[in-house]
Amino acid sequence: MLILALAIAAPVASASAPAVATEQVAPVTAADRSIGRADAPVTVIEYASFACHHCADWHQFVYPVFKSRLIDTGQVRLVFRNLPTDPLQMSVPAAALARCAVPDRFFDVAAALMHGQRAVLNGGTLDAWYVPAIAASGRTRAQIDACTTTPATRAAIERDIDSARASDVDQTPSFFVNGRRAMDPSLGGLEVAIRAAAAR
Repeated sequence: MLILALAIAAPVASASAPAVATEQVAPVTAADRSIGRADAPVTVIEYASFACHHCADWHQFVYPVFKSRLIDTGQVRLVFRNLPTDPLQMSVPAAALARCAVPDRFFDVAAALMHGQRAVLNGGTLDAWYVPAIAASGRTRAQIDACTTTPATRAAIERDIDSARASDVDQTPSFFVNGRRAMDPSLGGLEVAIRAAAAR
């Protein structure tokens, strides 16, 4: 099993936080998992964990509207970077599973994992959690099992973690809009940051 020693605090909302801070983030590469036009005027980078309930809430309740309003209309490309949090025995294998999906199925796998997260945190089994994610992955169970243990998969997750550390990301989910940290992860907060980025 892939084990990475990393613990990230859960996000704390701050009503007084600015819409956008000045931290920079590593640029997007071909190794990143993304959805939306590659030439979209705004790129949003999300650091998230499959064991983070704030992340699951965002993906279940905010992402569908975010996608229909901003991604499907060509305004935004969303990039997902894995930042595993405790419990690592849950978040790290899930990150590897998602990474091993057919690239254009990544967000389908992420949706399945986020949707099923609460059941695992409430005592469900990891194997039951993986079943719908593997079904959405475009791979067989054998292919996923073989891929998740490879050095390349580990390296990909470690690149995401290194990128987060370099940008002082200390909570999940965290978002960067055209390279600048967005402090409000709500739909409205991100739309404000996206409009500001598009106007620059």
